[in-house]
Amino acid sequence: MIRGPPRSTRFPYTTRFRSALTLLTAPAWSMGDSLSPLETVKTLLNTIKKIENGDKLTDKQQTANKKNSEKAVTILDVELVSQKTLGKYWDKRTEQEQGKFVTILGELFEWVAFPNSAKFFSELKLEYGETKEKKGIATVPLTVTHKEEGEVQIDFVLKKNSQRWRVVDVVLDGVSMRSNLRTQFYKVLKKKNYPELVRR
Repeated sequence: MIRGPPRSTRFPYTTRFRSALTLLTAPAWSMGDSLSPLETVKTLLNTIKKIENGDKLTDKQQTANKKNSEKAVTILDVELVSQKTLGKYWDKRTEQEQGKFVTILGELFEWVAFPNSAKFFSELKLEYGETKEKKGIATVPLTVTHKEEGEVQIDFVLKKNSQRWRVVDVVLDGVSMRSNLRTQFYKVLKKKNYPELVRR
């Protein structure tokens, strides 16, 4: 059920990243209150890039992966993403169901999205643009360049909460991953029900 937008023929590497992001509360990791939106995004990507892939990882590598994944997920506002992706269905859930949903999305990031994103970012050149801030919302533009495939634009959207910036959405070539998730969730909820969505 959870899958990204159609594959880009111009930039096939975006499919891997799109799928990773489409799979979206953790205790706050102490980054300090002074990190800017740009520094926050760089910290997130640098942490994700440390995650190693492979079927034969050592215990040490697996431990390091778990540590980096847990660190990265705290830079995302998974609770807000959960609320926005469930939309009108969020308030219909009990507090226990809401908590479980947030946990599930966080685990999907840790075990699926981050490892896929690590490989994606490690292969490409990253160029950051000028950060724009307005009313507690910041957008950090990133141009990803592949030497053969060309460029793709990624905008990281952050919200300031409790004196720290956290990522609340990622827009890939104009496509909001949060909106894409909501569309897919709504399709399941209209045809099936909430337990079926969680089961998938």
